[in-house]
Formats: sequence, structure tokens, C-alpha cells
Amino acid sequence: MEFQVEGMSCQHCVAAVTRSIHEVDATAKVQVDLEKGKVVVTSSKPVDDLKEAIDEAGYTVVSAKTA
Repeated sequence: MEFQVEGMSCQHCVAAVTRSIHEVDATAKVQVDLEKGKVVVTSSKPVDDLKEAIDEAGYTVVSAKTA
């Protein structure tokens, strides 16, 4: 799954997003590209659950797509 996320600007943001996703799915693989504002997640959880986790971490999911 790929999320376009607004509001991430530093390594703390990367850690916060990663931690929030791992709270939903501890085995998820998370890759964050700060420059592009992109978060790529490999998980079996529903996309809406992961989007909600990112939102709850304080960031705005602009778009989400599944691969």
C-alpha cells in the first residue's frame, strides 16, 4: 500500500508514523520517503486501519492506493 502523507518533515515524523503503523500491525514493513511525502506499507491489515493510524499520529493522508 502506498500513502501520500502531508506534515512529515523530520526523522521524528518517520518514527511516529512507523510506530503508529506498528501499533496496528507489528509485522508491517514500513518505508518512509520524507522528500516525496510517501509511506509504503506491506501489511495484511485493511488500508483504512493503516490510514487511521497515520491520521491519529497527527499527519494527513492525502491519498492511499493499494499495489
